[in-house]
Amino acid sequence: MITLRKYLIRTLPALAVGVALTTLASPSFAELSASRESAIHECSGAAGKYTGHTWQTLQLHTYRSCMTEHGEPE
Repeated sequence: MITLRKYLIRTLPALAVGVALTTLASPSFAELSASRESAIHECSGAAGKYTGHTWQTLQLHTYRSCMTEHGEPE
């Protein structure tokens, strides 16, 4: 029983990492990344007009609103 427990303790994390990497390497994830990259670029540009500590709230609100319009999480 102890040997099985040691084996599972060593094997399960590696298995979890393998499943995660397989999921992230799928083609649908690559397509999502391209659209997200485009949204981040556009929204960063829109929010970049507002700088300094007095405009920080408006800058954050602009970025979040833009990302929401693109259907992406911030």
